Amino acid sequence: MSAIPASTYQIVVVIAVSSLASRRRTLLQTNDSEMTTKALIARIVQQEDINFLLTNRIPRRLLTQFVGWLSRIEQPWVCAGCIGLWRLFSDLDLSEAKKTHFKSVHECFTRELREGARPIDPDPGVLASPCDALVGACGTVTEGSVLQAKGFPYPLLDLLSDPELVRYYQGGQYATLRLTSSMYHRFHAPADCRVEQVNYISGDTWNVNPIALKRVERLFCRNERAVIRCRLMPSGALMTLVPVAAILVASMRLRFLDVLLHLRYRGPNVISCDVGLRRGEEMGWFEHGSTILVFAPQGACLSEGVREGGRVQMGQALMRVDQISN
Repeated sequence: MSAIPASTYQIVVVIAVSSLASRRRTLLQTNDSEMTTKALIARIVQQEDINFLLTNRIPRRLLTQFVGWLSRIEQPWVCAGCIGLWRLFSDLDLSEAKKTHFKSVHECFTRELREGARPIDPDPGVLASPCDALVGACGTVTEGSVLQAKGFPYPLLDLLSDPELVRYYQGGQYATLRLTSSMYHRFHAPADCRVEQVNYISGDTWNVNPIALKRVERLFCRNERAVIRCRLMPSGALMTLVPVAAILVASMRLRFLDVLLHLRYRGPNVISCDVGLRRGEEMGWFEHGSTILVFAPQGACLSEGVREGGRVQMGQALMRVDQISN
């Protein structure tokens, strides 16, 4: 995909903003009395060309690093101003948070929830969703490929960088779980399991929203990510989670590692582990938020109600795994 000159970005943005500004009066004159700043912003970002331009055709890594720095400033008016701006672009709801007063935006973004806010499905035959999310492409791994978006496949090898894992998941199930900016950003063990390896793969920071997924080939394979291999207990079947970072997001923390995985981390790439986790136990968090892909081997099936475009909460049934023959 060829680059667009910076001057073109500026022209397009100016035209878009000017057009929307001139239309605002017309909108109000047609008795659209409920038009608000938030609604106006929504109209902007829902226009695909403008959304893709503003969230991808910018210095992604620099902006991501800047937001990472800004989010950690512990100054009351900076924190309040940023959270106020954040609310304009999202449906941020802090009613379930363990605390509602924060020293920084980063503290708000990585907030914990109140005890009992996310009941964990107790059925040992299911994988619980590791996070709150919108369900993207999901289904069966076919001929070593999975879908990024409808009609837009990509090779699983490009994502996992491990031919043995690709063979293992042939005919298995996958689910793409996208965390929006306002969601709870910690992720948890889907079942009793043992983490045996983490493979950190540095990469880009493309936006992972549906607009970008329809336009950028192999997007998840381009972005920063961690391939987390886990053995389900007691069956020993292998489950893999792949947290994928994105613009404004690029860093993730795993509770069982003593390093922060981020754009400046350069190794070791493959980190051996031997960490036991209980169902629902916290695994880590995104420093901001993005996507987690879940893979289970042949014999698994998506739980009832899990479908593309749906919504799941951490702890709800995601896949049945009691028919896996390891």
